[in-house]
Amino acid sequence: MSTNDPQPPGTNPSEPQLPTKKKSRTGLITGIAIAAVVVIVAAVIVIVNIAAPKASSSAGAATAKPVTVSIGVTDAAQPYWRTFSALAKKKLNVTVKLVNFSDYSKPNPALSQGQTDLNEFQHIQFLANYNVTNHDDLQPIGSTAVYPLPLYSLKYKKVSELPANAKVAIPNDAINEARGLLVLKSAGLVDLKDGGTAFSTTSDVTSSKVQITTIDASQTAQALQTGSVDAAIINNNYATAAKIPTSDAIYKDDPASSSAAPYVNVFVARKADAGKPLYLKLAALYHDPTVEKQVQEANGGTAVFRDVSAKELQSSLKKVEADAKAAQNR
Repeated sequence: MSTNDPQPPGTNPSEPQLPTKKKSRTGLITGIAIAAVVVIVAAVIVIVNIAAPKASSSAGAATAKPVTVSIGVTDAAQPYWRTFSALAKKKLNVTVKLVNFSDYSKPNPALSQGQTDLNEFQHIQFLANYNVTNHDDLQPIGSTAVYPLPLYSLKYKKVSELPANAKVAIPNDAINEARGLLVLKSAGLVDLKDGGTAFSTTSDVTSSKVQITTIDASQTAQALQTGSVDAAIINNNYATAAKIPTSDAIYKDDPASSSAAPYVNVFVARKADAGKPLYLKLAALYHDPTVEKQVQEANGGTAVFRDVSAKELQSSLKKVEADAKAAQNR
């Protein structure tokens, strides 16, 4: 918030006329001295008036009124949030208040009810599902990254090596089941009704080269490691916890493809605040090189950063919301 520059000093009233005195050498010298002093004082006033606006303008920028913005997250302990917060203070004079949630179902209602100003924990598909289910209109205002969803195998090095009717596990929750099916479709292993959407289920599989089994996402890594399946779609956090190296991934979705668009992670605001310049600037800070570096370190180098405009993100949200409504009406 800028401050007004101080107004220049007002003009002094005209000086009173002194009574005429008899001219003398002493008076002449005194007059000259007084005139010299007046000239010097006038010069000082002019210099001060010229310099003052510049100094006050600089002070105004440095002492802009501080603002606090609360952001709902699910990983507040990560170092990159400390770096992000420091940058927000330095560049925008914003104090970031991180509000940590341990349950993914809570940040959006908290934002909707005004308990936070923004949140950053979800991708567009999750947001669309929330909005449609809860008749809400939260909006994405800035993108962060896409985390590819890999298909792992400990027996085979390529998708083409999978035998006919190979057993493939995918997560059974609605969000990851649909994405897992889209990964298998992209890999050429299945065909989906109408090409598939972010809300497809196994009932939408029209043909398959493999035998698909759906299990809890937390069990996918164990199923692969025990050999009960030939391949598995495993979320990054579970693969990391199970110490499955990224080199064992035989396929993953393309983060730049249209099918990956619903899985771009985003900063989210209430609809009334979606155009606030300060919030847009805050979201953009996520792509500062120092922040991105620490995000990569926290995610084993799997993040694919996406810098997508708010307008494009909101357009993607509308499409995914339409898919969500269609899925509800089936």
